[in-house]
Amino acid sequence: MKRVVETAVVLLLLVAFGAASPAEESPEKTIRALLDQQAASWTRGDLKGFMEGYWHSDELTFFAADSESSGWDAAYHRYRKAYPGKNHEMGKLTFSNVRVEMLGPEAAFARGTWQLTNKDGSQRRGLFTLVLKKFGANWRIIHDHSS
Repeated sequence: MKRVVETAVVLLLLVAFGAASPAEESPEKTIRALLDQQAASWTRGDLKGFMEGYWHSDELTFFAADSESSGWDAAYHRYRKAYPGKNHEMGKLTFSNVRVEMLGPEAAFARGTWQLTNKDGSQRRGLFTLVLKKFGANWRIIHDHSS
């Protein structure tokens, strides 16, 4: 009887302190979902939807090829110039070999391969490295180095 009471007390304490409640989705899964959302938005021709994954700040940094840009607006206009968006082909974007490493509870590092497939079957691919930061409940890319 004493053992049953002890077990019941332990279970009640676990519930009271949230240890027995369903776990939140892991940051790694949330970050992968963010990248999946970006790929889906891109493939739909929704550049603004794609850009929702980025920190909307002048402090966002983006490195591509041999150029560096700062700020969400600069990144958006760079993409807009190269890929006109809605009703214009942007291609199908996929990410593969994605690896996410947590740098702390509110910072992460992700890397992998991107591939862009156009309607004519031509493909471009490269590597990416992202630094992400958690803002409230949302993860956002604060630095993107894609080649």
